[in-house]
Amino acid sequence: MKQPDWETLCRRVREIAGEAAAYIAAERQQFTADRIETKGTFNFVSYVDKGAEQLIVGALNTLLPEAGFIAEEGGGRIDPEAPYQWIIDPLDGTTNFVHGMPPYAVSIGLWDTQAREAVVGVVHEVTQGECFYTWKGAEGAWVNGRPIEVSGVARVEDALVLTGLAYGLKPAVVHHFEQSFAYFNRHSHGARRLGSAATNLVYVACGRADAFYHTDLAPWDVAAGAFIVRQAGGRVSDFGGGEDYTFGRSLVAAAPGVWDEVFRLVAGETFNECE
Repeated sequence: MKQPDWETLCRRVREIAGEAAAYIAAERQQFTADRIETKGTFNFVSYVDKGAEQLIVGALNTLLPEAGFIAEEGGGRIDPEAPYQWIIDPLDGTTNFVHGMPPYAVSIGLWDTQAREAVVGVVHEVTQGECFYTWKGAEGAWVNGRPIEVSGVARVEDALVLTGLAYGLKPAVVHHFEQSFAYFNRHSHGARRLGSAATNLVYVACGRADAFYHTDLAPWDVAAGAFIVRQAGGRVSDFGGGEDYTFGRSLVAAAPGVWDEVFRLVAGETFNECE
């Protein structure tokens, strides 16, 4: 099987993400809270999530027919043996969307099953109309055609730190996150919870924030954004310091200058003891 041209593929994925973002933005204008479904505690889905996913899956099916799908709402062909997997979150930040608050994003990553690596990453933040992207072999990452890179911040006290707090975690883990959030509020430029993991990651990639950490993550939350961070010069790992952050459910991403300090604070022995 001939290897796809990743740059050309990325260009088309950007177009598809843009079409999905336009659909989401249009539906937000007429959206009402009575059109929400609940998947779990504070875990929402709407017809917009499902409609965006159908749009994306339909377009990607024709773009790379041999690929399988790992999609939040379960759309597309599920084939673990497929040479490539599209990893999709059609609307990352549904709670924000439901309340009419930014940010929320379309996230599309392409995973090489054999090499176990991302080869295309696209995150389109809907409310600002910003499309972040990269591909395997690219020398960097971009937003709307402009090159991006992680910040040069060298100390946590000069950093802006992003996180999230998933629901249903063990009380000790929740307590650790609460402590870390309070720590960064006191000892950095501040801590933020934006409500969209994909957006958090691309904001680290472009230097707006300097670190992001989270746990209980799904592949569709991070596949595209983590790849973009790495391509923009950042460091990414799971909480064990390894590279299983796409499927391993925990992630730390940071500019190199603050990596060691952030990792030690949020994913070191203290956190492991909490679990």
